[in-house]
Amino acid sequence: MTLLAHDRYCDEITVQVDRLRDVLTSGADPAATVPTCPDWSLEDLVLHVGRALRWTGLIVETRAEEDVPLDRAPGSEGPGTRGDVAALDAWLAESGRAVVAALREAGPDAQAWSWAGIDTSGFWARRMTHELVVHGADAALAAGRPFEAVAPEVAADAVDEWLQIVQFVQSVQRALPDGPARTLRAPGRSIHLHATDAPAELDAEWVVELAEEGVTWRRGHEKADVALRGPLTDVLLAFYRRLPPDAPGLEVLGDRKLLDLWLEKATFG
Repeated sequence: MTLLAHDRYCDEITVQVDRLRDVLTSGADPAATVPTCPDWSLEDLVLHVGRALRWTGLIVETRAEEDVPLDRAPGSEGPGTRGDVAALDAWLAESGRAVVAALREAGPDAQAWSWAGIDTSGFWARRMTHELVVHGADAALAAGRPFEAVAPEVAADAVDEWLQIVQFVQSVQRALPDGPARTLRAPGRSIHLHATDAPAELDAEWVVELAEEGVTWRRGHEKADVALRGPLTDVLLAFYRRLPPDAPGLEVLGDRKLLDLWLEKATFG
């Protein structure tokens, strides 16, 4: 696995903020329920994303050495008036500009606390890129719009990052009796992800093993107990539970129950 360049992440944050703004201002109802996050409206989703960007910008800009309360981030309260799409759009645009400026100024190696123990601004550039990709898909679903394919190198990196997050969460939950990721075990069983439209040099295939001691994974083409095949962006979104595995264009081969186990138990926390 090779990370993308820091500036590439910064560029993609700008792209994904603009895509989210396009959905928001397309005539979509800001009160529409987000199907994949049913406790949120589209407006709630945009507020969540903008606050995450502003919080991240503060952590990076201040070279934080510990967690920072969200309410310390300038503008984190939002635009102020519910239902005002123009104000929400302007606030989101400024949230994106602020975090990109902080990340570019810091570079990838600057000190910046993170919940994952990778205390660098580079961690946050990558995390915010994929936060925006996934929540951009949520927004498109809420608005009833198709979601544009993500650049292949970004989508592949998002799969890598999701697998690393699940590994991290498992390590944290080992001491918790009811942590869902702690029960993500199927010794001797494996999942294969196969992107059918990615450039060959990207090696956009993964083997995920659900070992007793925790999830392990690697890039590669290998036989597994179940395979999820399809366009790379769709594979990513299905693996993130944003699309059903049997959505048009996707194909499940083998033990569907094993894939369902992953989709049920692989969580962010």
